[in-house]
Amino acid sequence: MADRSFIKVVKFGGSSLADAEHFKKAADIILSDPTRRYVVPSAPGKCAADNRKVTDMLIRCCGLAADRADYKPLLADIKARYDAIINGLGMDYSLDAEFEKIDAELRRGAALDYVASRGEYLNGLVLAHYIGYEFVDASEIIFFGPDKQFDADRTNLFASERLLELKNAVVPGFYGALPCGDIKTFSRGGSDVTGAIVARAVMADIYENWTDVSGFLMCDPRIVENPRPIHKITYRELRELSYMGATVLHEDSIFPVKLAGIPINIRNTNDPSDPGTMIVSESEESAPDIITGIAGKKGFSVVHLEKDMMNVEVGFGMKVLQAFYDMNICFEHLPSGIDTMSVIVETSLIKDREGFLLSKLSRMVTPDHISITQDLALIAVVGRGMVNYPGTASRVFSAIAREGINIRMIDQGSSELNIIIGVAERDFEAAIRAVYNEFCKNGKLS
Repeated sequence: MADRSFIKVVKFGGSSLADAEHFKKAADIILSDPTRRYVVPSAPGKCAADNRKVTDMLIRCCGLAADRADYKPLLADIKARYDAIINGLGMDYSLDAEFEKIDAELRRGAALDYVASRGEYLNGLVLAHYIGYEFVDASEIIFFGPDKQFDADRTNLFASERLLELKNAVVPGFYGALPCGDIKTFSRGGSDVTGAIVARAVMADIYENWTDVSGFLMCDPRIVENPRPIHKITYRELRELSYMGATVLHEDSIFPVKLAGIPINIRNTNDPSDPGTMIVSESEESAPDIITGIAGKKGFSVVHLEKDMMNVEVGFGMKVLQAFYDMNICFEHLPSGIDTMSVIVETSLIKDREGFLLSKLSRMVTPDHISITQDLALIAVVGRGMVNYPGTASRVFSAIAREGINIRMIDQGSSELNIIIGVAERDFEAAIRAVYNEFCKNGKLS
């Protein structure tokens, strides 16, 4: 077994492996540090020569094959992408046999998961050959159960045993195998999850996630110009921000490493000297800032119920939620008063079913008034430091009010880790800028 010294697992996103130039940067990063022993690649992302992601092209191939249309020109374009990478790296290597197999599977009616996973698989083969690491097919160590849910225990056992026997390895991201051997993918962006699974299996000291940005920013740079970077964030804060729209890291990738207490370091392939963002279980010191980040999403609706003496009616809330459960609708938040209750849901989940939902709720709880309001946006103000600073909520609300924006919902958890605010979708960007400017003036938090 390889010596158990300091171990890093490194994952490279599609933008970091889009072409030969980026491959070289990634290889230099990997080989510059011998502790970077296990590598998880994504499929090639968009590049200057071809503004398409390979995974999207593969999915299109699968659709064409299913429709008995000619997919071969597109498959040839995909092969050309890989050939350009291989030639640009000066490698004596060929993927001809692999593409012949993919072609044969497409002719036989290959499943979408299999076809979609080939981008990572092929990139893994190329990268392993280029840097001289062992290639380990993810389908041999990452498993899903008969219910198609990720089997964490079996995966951890097999992946740990296999990988720790190797000094170095490349494991393609995004997929694993079902009990029957068929390929099963994670959701898009799932290479982040694979990296976290591998990190947990080998009990890595750090999981480095390399992408095209230098970590997390306090808020969306499309809304606020040059927002302040986040140097350190906890898993709990990251979970809140990722859920509310911050997309640097796949939110499900938090859990495998969180269980093992492994820190995640978000790094920039194009600027490897930047320390990026460190994600930790608990900060070693108290939070230096009041808030850590601001994120949000549009596309929510409020189902509002009113009923006199609701607070003394046993089971009222249970029956309301039962109605949503019966319709397979998840709820986001439950702000309530003595005689009022609101249920926040994604608008897409009730689209074209609003009338049925209102009728069902009316039958189950006989409210005095019931209505649905759409076009709601939710904004999360997140920070472990808020608990130590009285008046934080007041500053948030005052900043939004000064912009003439009406707050339609407020929800703050007892942990005081975050404040959730609901505003009209038309006020979404202005509200985020107002909160950011209140706490971050001239690039400095206050």
